[in-house]
Amino acid sequence: MAYNLKEAAIKPERFTGGHRMCAGCGAPVVVRGVLRALKPEDHAVIGGATGCLEVSTFLYPFTSWKDSFIHSAFENAGATVSGAEAAYTALKRKGKIPEGKEVKFIAFGGDGGTYDIGLQSLSGAMERGHDMVYVCYDNEAYMNTGIQRSSATPKYTDTTTSPAGEKIPGKQQYRKDLTMVMANHHLPYVAQTAPLGNFKDLTEKAEKAIYTKGPAFLNVLAPCPRGWGYDTPNLMDIIRLAVETCFWPLYEVENGKYKITYKPKNKLPVEEFLKPQARFKHMLKPGNEWMIEDVQAEVDNRWNELLKLEGENCQ
Repeated sequence: MAYNLKEAAIKPERFTGGHRMCAGCGAPVVVRGVLRALKPEDHAVIGGATGCLEVSTFLYPFTSWKDSFIHSAFENAGATVSGAEAAYTALKRKGKIPEGKEVKFIAFGGDGGTYDIGLQSLSGAMERGHDMVYVCYDNEAYMNTGIQRSSATPKYTDTTTSPAGEKIPGKQQYRKDLTMVMANHHLPYVAQTAPLGNFKDLTEKAEKAIYTKGPAFLNVLAPCPRGWGYDTPNLMDIIRLAVETCFWPLYEVENGKYKITYKPKNKLPVEEFLKPQARFKHMLKPGNEWMIEDVQAEVDNRWNELLKLEGENCQ
C-alpha cells in the first residue's frame, strides 16, 4: 500500500503516552511507527522481552499498550509469541475463533534480548514458520542494565564492560550483522529500517512484515541518549546521520531478493555519525584517526556487499 502520512497520522494510537521511557529514546518512536502499520480493525498480540521498553511501558497494573501484551523473559520473546500464534492457529482450526477476526502477532526485543540472549528462540520461531513479526529495536548495548556491550555494539564503543582505556580503546570486535543472519533463514520478509523523516520507510516495511504470510523480521535503529551520549532533542539528527553515512543502510529482502530502499546522494563519512556521540569521543582525539579509518572501512565493505547483493537480483 502506498504510504500516506495524513492517513497514518489519524490512525488510532495503539501505544499511549505516559510511559516511563527516557526523553530522546528511539524505542517508543519505533513502536509507534510499527503499530501504525496495523489496520484499525485488526487486533494484535504483542510480546515484549525484558528490557527498557518492557519495564518502562508495563508496570503492573498500568500499561501503555492498547493491544494484548505479554511480558516474556529476556531470552524468549520469540518462543512466547510463536506459542501464542500456534495456540491461535489451533483454536481457529477448531472453529473456536469467530470468522473475520484477524489477530496479528508481534514481538519486540532490544539487541541484548535479540542478537545475544534471545537469538536461539528467535531463530527457532523463524525456522518453524510461525505467522509473526519479530521487531528488534537496536540501541547497540544492554542499556537497561547499565550500558554493557552487546554483539550489536560497534567496534571501539566505550561501554561499562568495554571501557575506552589507553591499552584497549573500547570494544574490540565488529558488530554482528543480524539482519543478514535472519535473511539467511530464507524468510518471506526481512528488513532493516529506522524511524527517519516522515516514517515512510519504517511504516511501509512494518506493513509488509505484518501482512506477509509467515515469519518476518525487522531490525530497527533505536538510539539511546544515555548510552550513546547525545542531547535528547537530537534523536532524529542521529538517525539521519546513521543512514546518510551508510552506517545503518535501509534495505529489505523479500523472498530472497535484496532491495536497497534508500541510497544517499552524497554518502557522508562515518565520522559525521560518530562526532555527536560521547561513546565515540576517544576516537576523535589526535592520534586515533586509525580507529575512524577502520570503522569507515567496515562501513564501506558492508555497503558494497549490499550493493552487490542487490545487483545480483538483476542477473
